[in-house]
Amino acid sequence: MHARGTNRSPLFWAFSQGGGEGRVNAMDPALSPARERAAALAFDRQFDEQAAPIRIETWQNSTERKPPAKGTATSLLLRFLYWLYERRLLDLLKRRPMPRHIGIILDGNRRHARKRGLSDPCEIYQRGAEKLDDILDWCADLRIPALTLWVFSTENLKRTQAEVSGILSAIEAKVAALAHDPFMHQRRVRIQAIGRLDLLPESVVTAIRAAETATAQYDLMTLTIAVGYGGREEIADAVRSFVKTQAREGASLSDVIERITPEAIACHLYAADLPDPDLIIRTSGEIRLSGFLLWQSVHSEFYFTDVLWPAFRKVDFLRAIRAYQARNRRFGR
Repeated sequence: MHARGTNRSPLFWAFSQGGGEGRVNAMDPALSPARERAAALAFDRQFDEQAAPIRIETWQNSTERKPPAKGTATSLLLRFLYWLYERRLLDLLKRRPMPRHIGIILDGNRRHARKRGLSDPCEIYQRGAEKLDDILDWCADLRIPALTLWVFSTENLKRTQAEVSGILSAIEAKVAALAHDPFMHQRRVRIQAIGRLDLLPESVVTAIRAAETATAQYDLMTLTIAVGYGGREEIADAVRSFVKTQAREGASLSDVIERITPEAIACHLYAADLPDPDLIIRTSGEIRLSGFLLWQSVHSEFYFTDVLWPAFRKVDFLRAIRAYQARNRRFGR
C-alpha cells in the first residue's frame, strides 16, 4: 500500500503550487540556465508521454467510429490538461522579459497534409494560413511587439506551378482577410511585407499593399510577412540600395568604399525600422535557417521543434519562449 498522495504523475505535479523535491519548477531562478533547460525538457517529455495515451485513444475512437461519448470525454480531458499546463507556463513566463521580436519559419505544411491524406495544394496551405490567427493572438496577449513570418521564399518558386499557385493563393486570401479583421484594428497591428514582391503575381501584391495601407497608422504590434524572401537576396538588395543612394549624392567610388559599414548596410535592409529578432523558431524538425534573416539573426536565439506548422500549439509556442528566457544572452561580451 502506498501512502496517500505519493506516486503522483507529472500531470499532477505540473499544476501543484510551491516547491518540493518531486515538483517541477522549470523556471526556478535558483537553477543555472543549463540545469533549468534540462529540467524543463525532462518535464516536457514526461508530460507528453503521460498525455500520449489520451491522444491515441481519442484518435482511435474517431477512426474506429466508437461511441462518441468516451472519445469526447478523453478529448476534453486532454484539452483541460493542456489548458492547465499552459496556465502554468504563462505564470512562469510573465515573471521574465519577453522577446521584443520573434521570427518564425513556417515549415511542415506538406508533411502535415500527407499525414491527413490531403493533396490539393490550396487546401494544404490554407491549413497553414489559418494558424496565423493563433500566433497573432498569442503574441498580442504576451505583448510581443514584433512578429516576422517567413511564408514563401524565392527558392519556393522552383516548386511545381500547382504548388506555387496553392501557396500564393493562400497568402493572398489570408492577407486580404487580415486587412479587414477586427482583431487587427482593435489590437493596432501594422502589417508590412518584405521580399522581392516584384516576383509575385499582381493580385498578391495588390492584397499586400491594401493590408499595409489599412493598418499603416498602427503602432502596438508589427506583423512582417516575408514573401518572395531570401536572406542572401536581402543583403544583395541592401548593398545595391546603399550604392545607388551614394551615387545619387555624387559620391566617388573611393568614397562609397570607405562608407561601407555594417551600420550603413543595415539602414537599407527590407525592414530597417525593426529590432533584430531575439528569438527565431523553426517548425517541422529541420535544424537550419535556410537563409531567414541572415543579417539580423547574428545574436538571435534559435528554437527548433519537431511539430509541423499547422499542428503548432500554444504550448509549443510557450515552450519556445521559456527556452529563450532560460538562455544567458551575452551578445559576444
